[in-house]
Amino acid sequence: MLRRKSPFAAAPAAAKQGEGEEAPARRPGAPLSLAGLLVSIFLVAIFLYNEDSAVVKAPIAALDAGAGASRARSAPDLHLLHEVNPRPQQQQREQGEEEEGRRHVEQVESRRKASDGDRVDAPARADKRAAPATTTTTTPPPSSSGGNTTTTTSSRAAVAAPEPAACNLYQGWWTYDAEASQVPLYREAECEFLTEQVTCMRNGRRDDSYQRWRWQPSSCDLPRFDARALLERLRNKRLMFVGDSLNRNQWESMVCLVSSAIPAREQRSLAKFVGPNGSLNVFRAAEYNATVEFYWAPFLVSSNSDDPQAHSVADRVIAWRSIAKHARHWRAADLLVFNTYIWWLNNFEMKVLKNPRAMPDKYTVVDRPVAYKEVLKTWAKWVDRHVDPGRTKVFFMGMSPNHGVPDAWGGGPGAIKCAMETQPILNHTGPLYVGTDWRLHGAAEAVLRSMRRVPVHLVDITALSEFRKDAHTSVHTLRQGKLLTPEQQADPRAYADCIHWCLPGLPDTWNHFLYAQIVAAPPPPAQMQLLQSSSSS
Repeated sequence: MLRRKSPFAAAPAAAKQGEGEEAPARRPGAPLSLAGLLVSIFLVAIFLYNEDSAVVKAPIAALDAGAGASRARSAPDLHLLHEVNPRPQQQQREQGEEEEGRRHVEQVESRRKASDGDRVDAPARADKRAAPATTTTTTPPPSSSGGNTTTTTSSRAAVAAPEPAACNLYQGWWTYDAEASQVPLYREAECEFLTEQVTCMRNGRRDDSYQRWRWQPSSCDLPRFDARALLERLRNKRLMFVGDSLNRNQWESMVCLVSSAIPAREQRSLAKFVGPNGSLNVFRAAEYNATVEFYWAPFLVSSNSDDPQAHSVADRVIAWRSIAKHARHWRAADLLVFNTYIWWLNNFEMKVLKNPRAMPDKYTVVDRPVAYKEVLKTWAKWVDRHVDPGRTKVFFMGMSPNHGVPDAWGGGPGAIKCAMETQPILNHTGPLYVGTDWRLHGAAEAVLRSMRRVPVHLVDITALSEFRKDAHTSVHTLRQGKLLTPEQQADPRAYADCIHWCLPGLPDTWNHFLYAQIVAAPPPPAQMQLLQSSSSS
C-alpha cells in the first residue's frame, strides 16, 4: 500500500517559502506554546483520517464499478429515445424531462439493489414500500336478509376533486344490496352485446352476490343512474374508450348501460373490429345519433401489441414518443376515457425502441415506472395540443387491480388466486397490498397535475377496487377465444383470470363515476352556448 508522506515534513518548507527566510530554530528544552500544541493535534488528526480513507475507498470504488455495469443495462440514454430529428423547440422542452428521467433511473436502480432480497417471483407484484398508506375499517356482513356493509376510508385521492366539488366520490364503502333494489343496473341475460369473456353466470358461476355490492361515497351520494339522461347528454356525440382490455371491459359495461334504455332493437347496433387495423368497436344509438366506442391501444403509444386480435406478445416493446398513429383516430371524439396499466406488469422493465423509424429493431431497457411516466408525458402533450377543452371532456382511469395472491387478504391454506371468492375483502385494517404497482398511480397523478391547458379528471378506482376480490371472471371465462372446459375450470391455478371482471359487476360502478361527471356536471362552454342558443330559438 502506498503511504502518504507525513504532513509534518512539508510544514516547515512551506513556512520558508511563505516568509522568504529561515524560521528560527527552537531552543532545546523550550516548551511548545498552547497554539502550537493545538495545531499539532489537528495535523495528527488529519493525517490519521487520510490514512483511513486510503484504505476504505479502494473497495468502495470496486463495488461502484460492478454496480455501474449493472446500471448500464437499465439506465436509458433518453436522448436516443426521441423521434428522429426532433424540432429544436422540442429538444429545449424535453431537455429538463430527460435529466429528470436519468435521475429517476439512478434512484430506482439504487432502491432495487437495496431490495433484491425482497423481490418476489411474480413480476406483476408491486413494490410494497412504494404503496401509499391507507386506513381501512371493515365490518363483516350480516345475514343475507339485511344490508351488508364494508367500509373503506382511503387516503388515495384523485388529483382533481370530482363534481360536486365538495365530495370525493372515491372515499366510502361497499354496501350489499340484498334486495337488488339499486344494483345491478341491468341483467346479464338482457344485454345481447356482452361477450363470453365476462358472462360469468352463463359460464357456470353459481352465485350472483358480486352483482349486488353498491359503492356508497362517505360524504355524498352518487346520483341515481339514468340511462336516458346519459343518452340525452350523448346526443350527437362520440364517447370513446381508449386503452387495453380493462377499458374494453368497461366499454362493454357502458354499452349495456345505455342499451338498456333503447328497447327497439333496430335503434341499436354494434360493429366490431372496424376502422384502422380493426382497432375500433362502435356501438350506435340511432335515435340519439350517439356512439359509444372502444379503440385498442394498450400502451396508448405505438407498440408491438397493437393488433386488436393477435396481441398476445410476451416480449413487449414500445415507442414512447410515437402516438400519432393512434391519436389521429381520437381527435373527433367528444368524450375520451383513457387507460393503460395491465400490459405494463409482465416485467419489471420495459423495452423501448431507440429510434422507431431508423432502427426499428434496436431498443433499450428502462425501469417500468420511468417508461410509464414518459409514455404519459407523450400522451399529455398530445392532449394539450390537440384537444379543445371547450368541446371535449377527458378522463383517465385509475389502475384496475389484480387479485392473484390470497395471502394479501388472509386467504386460507386452500385459497388459489381469486377462485371461489364470493365476498369483498372484509375485516381488514391498515394498508392493503394485493399487488398493485402504486408507483404507476403516482406517475399518473404527477403527469395529470402538470397539464395546464386541458383539465383531465382522474377516475380514481384503484383503492376501492382492491377490495373486490370476489368480482373477477376467475374460471368462468374464455382462454384464447374458447370457453374453459370443466377440466380447465377445475385447475384455477393455471386458468383463473383474476384480471378481468364479470358483468354486470364492478365496471358498472366505474361507469357510474363517469355518469356523475358527464350528467351531473355542467357541459363544456361550447356545448353550453349551443344549448342556450337552441333554447332561445
